[in-house]
Amino acid sequence: MKKILYFPLLLCFGIVFVVGCTNDSSSDLIDINQFDEVTYTNTVKSIIDNNCIPCHATVPVNGAPMSLTTYEFVKNAVQTRGLLDRISRPQGSTGMMPNGGTRLPQAKIDQIFEWAENGLPE
Repeated sequence: MKKILYFPLLLCFGIVFVVGCTNDSSSDLIDINQFDEVTYTNTVKSIIDNNCIPCHATVPVNGAPMSLTTYEFVKNAVQTRGLLDRISRPQGSTGMMPNGGTRLPQAKIDQIFEWAENGLPE
């Protein structure tokens, strides 16, 4: 008896779910692209902080030649210090960053490239 009651109940929930997830106009939709913009503040900074700052700190350590603690420092590293090349090198290659670590996931590298291609927005 209980099994017979579950089917109509599930069917009813399914219909409510489908009908409740419709739009009458495009103005009801959220602009997803507003969340996808790759900027230093909302994307790149966290990648740098989590992967580069152990060596590229305010006072660089372990032979790191510069700090990457600010937008200006990271921007300069992209424009004049070959940061994009260094993070793109294959695992184990000479000069690959992070030095002695695991290469960044390609998705993170792609985000940094997208940031650079879009003019390095802060």
